[in-house]
Amino acid sequence: MKPTGFLPALLAVLGPVLLAACAVGPDYHPPAPPSLASLTPSPLPTSSSAGGMTQNFVSAQDISGDWWTLFHSPELNNLIDAALASNPTLTAAQNTLLEAEENLRAEQGAFAPSVSGSFQGERERISAAELASAGQTGAASSGNISIPPFTLYNATLSLSYAPDVFGGVRRQVESLAAQSDYQRYELEASYLALTANIVTAAVTEASLNAQIAATRQIIAIEQRQLTILNTQFNLGGVPMANVLSEQATLASAQATLPPLESSLAQERNQLADYTGALPPDFNAADFTLASLTLPQDVPVSLPSAIIAQRPDIAAAAAQLHEATANVGVATANMLPEITLSADVGHDALTTATLFTPQTLAWDLIGQITQPIFEGGALSAKRQASIDALRAAAAQYQSTVLGAFQNVADALQVLQFDAATLNAADAATAAAAKSLAVTQDQVSLGGQPFTAELTAQTTYQNAVINQAKARAARLADTAALFQALGGGWWHRQDVTRQCCGLIP
Repeated sequence: MKPTGFLPALLAVLGPVLLAACAVGPDYHPPAPPSLASLTPSPLPTSSSAGGMTQNFVSAQDISGDWWTLFHSPELNNLIDAALASNPTLTAAQNTLLEAEENLRAEQGAFAPSVSGSFQGERERISAAELASAGQTGAASSGNISIPPFTLYNATLSLSYAPDVFGGVRRQVESLAAQSDYQRYELEASYLALTANIVTAAVTEASLNAQIAATRQIIAIEQRQLTILNTQFNLGGVPMANVLSEQATLASAQATLPPLESSLAQERNQLADYTGALPPDFNAADFTLASLTLPQDVPVSLPSAIIAQRPDIAAAAAQLHEATANVGVATANMLPEITLSADVGHDALTTATLFTPQTLAWDLIGQITQPIFEGGALSAKRQASIDALRAAAAQYQSTVLGAFQNVADALQVLQFDAATLNAADAATAAAAKSLAVTQDQVSLGGQPFTAELTAQTTYQNAVINQAKARAARLADTAALFQALGGGWWHRQDVTRQCCGLIP
């Protein structure tokens, strides 16, 4: 064969192999979404009213990527912006995605031939023994042949290629692509959890601030009550039992304050952690219930849309895709492997003649390898991949069930939140009226002053319950946005400019 026939010879070998290539193993098909007409067992109302605020349930409404801005709190917006820029959990998730993408690119390189070049210079002298072994025994022993030291130059281009005849490489690339998808959805889940957790923590802080203020009012009232009873006891107007009873009531009220203050401190430290700051360096403004507005319209996504909106479902689907591809990888490992390699180069005694046609040398090698006996390892690995596929399918189903439960819970709890807040508002209004009547009676001498203090305590307890109910409605609204996916598909927070990632 002529030297110029190297490339045609290579193509002649590769052509039939590539044409016969196929991908073994099952193909991935996304599971069908559940067939549901409603997200809840009973029909949802179109709206719920409480606390002077009507909240509308809007079917099929899209979700904004920055849904937290619907609470109309600049402090909350600033806090979330800081967290998205500095939270280390997001940084870890971003780099994990980047790693998965680079691993995918690396595996895609297996589709192309491997080419390497080398250049070598070798100084050599042939001994008489080597000449003798080469059939020059007589000449070497007589001394008629003497080869002086010489330099041999070699420049070689090596090519190696393993055609993906049975699709093992394609399945491996498919598996790594699914891993990359999984990490992308895990990143989106991290964004969603972080923003929802910050909103919930802000609402909790606002609730605790209201409860602490009301509790301090109750403690002040009980202290005034105790002072009055002590005075009356000293004058002989009341027995000691009344004083002791009030002391117990005051101590009970005082005992409720430290747990509230402890919870508030922990919420502040948690917010610091979310923003990537150390607790001593966290100086965000305090949240109050008045600084947070209840979103008026909340979405009620269609059941078929939940599958696409939830990042945890998408991540589980990516894992199912990966497991499906891995069955093909394990199957291909049991089949023959073809390897083609070629070397083309030049050997010369001088660099001036190194690349002349006379110094050209090349070879082309084709090899096929078939596993014969592996002690059952390959078949066991394939069966393990099938078991992993079945486990991934079950895990996907479990994720879907949990997601729909989560959405149903979030929708139904909002209805009950409105009822709870209405009851709390009614109790607070009744306590306020009772306090006003008691104050009038005290001013007219119809009731002792201690009756007014008791009415004030009842009112402050009602205020605490009202604050809890308002906070629950705010927090559960945030939970609904999280349950429905949080509109991550509208965000542009993962860009090459901000995070070094491919959108």
